[in-house]
Amino acid sequence: MAKRPNAPKDVTTRAAKASAAQKAATKSGPSAVTIGGVIAILTIIAVVAWVIIANQKATSDARAGGTAIPAGASVDSGYRAFADVTPAAGAPVVDLFEDFQCPVCGQLEAAVGKTFESLAQSGKITLNYHVLNFLDEKFGVKYSVPVANGAFCAADQGKFQAFHDAAYAGQTEEAKSIPTETLDNFATMASLTGEALRTWQTCVKAEKYSYYVGKVTDAAVQAKVSGTPTVKINGTEVSLKDVATPDGLTKAVEAATK
Repeated sequence: MAKRPNAPKDVTTRAAKASAAQKAATKSGPSAVTIGGVIAILTIIAVVAWVIIANQKATSDARAGGTAIPAGASVDSGYRAFADVTPAAGAPVVDLFEDFQCPVCGQLEAAVGKTFESLAQSGKITLNYHVLNFLDEKFGVKYSVPVANGAFCAADQGKFQAFHDAAYAGQTEEAKSIPTETLDNFATMASLTGEALRTWQTCVKAEKYSYYVGKVTDAAVQAKVSGTPTVKINGTEVSLKDVATPDGLTKAVEAATK
């Protein structure tokens, strides 16, 4: 059997040197190239992690723990319209209980919605909206809550009234869930654009104020509100037929003014 020949002396010397160099490199740690590669990878991971955390925070902020209440609103008192207006001395408090899906609410809005707004803007009344979800529960659809949530997300942008009015102007069929594009159109009609629109969309997607709408509905039930629309002046329910015209509503307010 043939034997493996001995390596020449110079070859043996070069191999020994190479082995020694390799051992020295191992002892001294990773090369600069290796370190640079690791740092680059860690940097990419850090950036990706930061983006994920930022997105999670944005969603978390929008959800606000699932118990967000619109600024200036309360569960029992509702959402005050034109809160920057100081009511005149003796001006009555008008509470309007409504459901964006409710056809009769739409009819009342068409008849005297602008009168409610005018009286509130002039300080003749304090107008509180109690936005409910009776009909979503009744029909098992998603209309009342998404629109109400959209209205309060618009309120964050100073556009509650514009969205409220647009939602009634574009009110669709009762007992059917509202299409996303229709809800988006209400925002467009309310003049939400650019960054304000994107913020609104994030808020709506997170259902930021759905909890609030549910709690307001619960409070209305406790207050013996049996349906929508319901109008109360200084805490007393009034007949809809008495306030269903601009003249009738104005007279009812004047009679309640102290």
